[in-house]
Amino acid sequence: MKNEGDVLFKTRGISRSMLICSRAFAASTLLAILWVWLYRVMYLFFPTQNYHRSHNHAFAWIGMFAAEVWFGLYWLLTQAARWNPIYRHTFKDNLSNRHEKHLPGIDIFVCTANPIIEPPIMVINTVLSVMAYDYPSQKVSIYLSDDGGSDITFYALILASHFAKHWIPYCKKFKVQSTCPAAYFSTSARPPEGSEDWASIRELYEEMKNRIQSVTDLGGVPEELRLEHNEFTQWNLFSSTRNHATILCILIGVGTNREVNDIDGCTLPNLIYLAREKRPQHPHNYKAGAINSLIRVSEKMSNGSIILTVDCDMYSNSTQSLRDALCFFMDEENGNEFAYVQFPQNFENVTMNDVYASYMRSGMEVEFNGLDGLGGPLYIGTGCFHRRDTLCGRVFSKNQSKTENWSKGNDHEYFEETTYDLEERLKDLASCTFEKDTEWGNELGLKYGCAVEDVITGLSIKCNGWKSVYYNPERIGFLGVAPTSLYSTLVQHKRWSEGDLQILLSKYNPASYGLGRINPGLIMGYCVYLLWAPSSVPTLYYCIIPSLHLLSGNSLFPQISSPWFIPFAYIIFSATTYSLAEFLWSDGTFLGWWNDQRMWLYKRTSSYFFALVDTICSLVKYSNTTFTITSKVADQDAYRRYQQDIMDFETPSPLITILVTVAMLNLFCLAGLVKQLLVDFSRTIETMAVQIILCFFLVLINLPVYEALFLRKDKGKLPSSVSVKSVSLALLACTCFTFLN
Repeated sequence: MKNEGDVLFKTRGISRSMLICSRAFAASTLLAILWVWLYRVMYLFFPTQNYHRSHNHAFAWIGMFAAEVWFGLYWLLTQAARWNPIYRHTFKDNLSNRHEKHLPGIDIFVCTANPIIEPPIMVINTVLSVMAYDYPSQKVSIYLSDDGGSDITFYALILASHFAKHWIPYCKKFKVQSTCPAAYFSTSARPPEGSEDWASIRELYEEMKNRIQSVTDLGGVPEELRLEHNEFTQWNLFSSTRNHATILCILIGVGTNREVNDIDGCTLPNLIYLAREKRPQHPHNYKAGAINSLIRVSEKMSNGSIILTVDCDMYSNSTQSLRDALCFFMDEENGNEFAYVQFPQNFENVTMNDVYASYMRSGMEVEFNGLDGLGGPLYIGTGCFHRRDTLCGRVFSKNQSKTENWSKGNDHEYFEETTYDLEERLKDLASCTFEKDTEWGNELGLKYGCAVEDVITGLSIKCNGWKSVYYNPERIGFLGVAPTSLYSTLVQHKRWSEGDLQILLSKYNPASYGLGRINPGLIMGYCVYLLWAPSSVPTLYYCIIPSLHLLSGNSLFPQISSPWFIPFAYIIFSATTYSLAEFLWSDGTFLGWWNDQRMWLYKRTSSYFFALVDTICSLVKYSNTTFTITSKVADQDAYRRYQQDIMDFETPSPLITILVTVAMLNLFCLAGLVKQLLVDFSRTIETMAVQIILCFFLVLINLPVYEALFLRKDKGKLPSSVSVKSVSLALLACTCFTFLN
């Protein structure tokens, strides 16, 4: 066995005691679930054993049984990712000692699509952050894909290319880790020496920032500024964001005689801008189409062996991330098995208690580590390093050599043709007709036809025999911007869950397509995410039906004195305790866990339900799936509320209406329960304890809704249209149920 002086990475599991405790909990919970199912079966088929049964509500019991079977099976799926989690650690010094002269070329793809909701200043901060990696600059190429074809974004990139000549040497000189200028200058910390350098570089940044902001405020680049840069002639025939020819501009490097050195005389990374051709009559396939265009263009320019995909709001927070990823790819023993290395998705603006549960702590800190032990995590679109050839459909072979040739794309290529000729020659690779009658979007590149092109592409790569790695370093590798309103969060999860359901209903369903190709536990892990949308139905049922039956005094659960009460009580107690312990173990807070539970409920009863409805409508050709970009911009009042962990209900939407309706329905049912408690307190508690606990929990977790409905006066309160509609629907449901009973 090799010692740490030889290996490039090591893998460890959790302690034996924790593993035993976790598996003991799983076994006991499974026993309780089976006991609950047996209770429902006994009730349905042997009614004489259940003296409190009401024959008028057999359908309600059947629904409860179906929901509990779903919850039990879904819980079983989640255990696959918790059975044997693993954790990775890299040895970058070993990488430098053994492979420094043979490091591969890296192509970095930064994607943006809308200059309004993804401001250009944010985009170029991300670009600048990935230009300053601790890596040979001549082996790095950055490609910005601008699907909005924005002249403002391009102008910002021109200014960034000039600022980079000062910024990159500064980062190297003072060993700056957070190489995003906005993040770096947002702190008051200065280098121990060179305060003059700090002041001058900040002045340059502020000047660049102000110039970008002034153009953004104008809504376009003025003619006098366009005349200063010949590249703007490519916008002369620009009609709209959905109707324009390919725009390809090489700003630094790759066959150009422009200045490619920084102020210290060192080579700068390549920097290329691409806005692929778009025409109304041709599908553009959203982000997947943009990345596939980048794959083809970059292959003819730099052809880096490794491709890093980064969202425009996800800047680099560590200069060592490239080397961390290469520790896996270049490992002599296992490196040839890995197709991609996925970093977690972290956010710089997440508050301590994470009011919208944006970090998805259980997923990033627990589940992905468990999936890593089963063959590797999902590809989540950003912060992911890929082998170029696996993105292009290469199938893994056990007989392939463990010694790989990393030399291709090692250094910048300088073509004999002029920059203009090179750009014109390569534009066709990003045309909207290039992919016609080809395998792009199917066997080559990212997959088309799915709202989560990243997940389905990663699954396809795994089914080609490859593994992936989940690496969560001590210093966060990438930081992004989390949604700052409830509506934005729900919209984002609606798109994700809708895309996941599309995978489930496609030929790439892991239960069939992955059978025999990937680990059965990994199939279960994928299904946890792909079943988000269908899980909305049993969740809504459980949130509505037991509470409504409180109004009529119908018990849907066993009495406290019954032995059948034990499994229900155990599941409630143990699941809550385990969830809280897991969250706190992942460095969360108690209030953070409570917010996580609330958002779990809101997403299931809102985002996932509408994703299910929309998917069904698209299947029957009633509507088409759309790709929605989450806004990265929030006004000052909304952002202030977000920082104070105050939920924002400002945007009227059916997504908000349904969760408010469910909240009000439970409030009305709890109020109606008071009458029964006054009439016969002991019998009501004895027969309906579980229903009371469930209804009380739903009311308690919805306190922000009631506050926004009745108490708040700020802009984040519930809009009156939503309030009236939700209260009316809840009252109507309670009235109809009472009348029918």
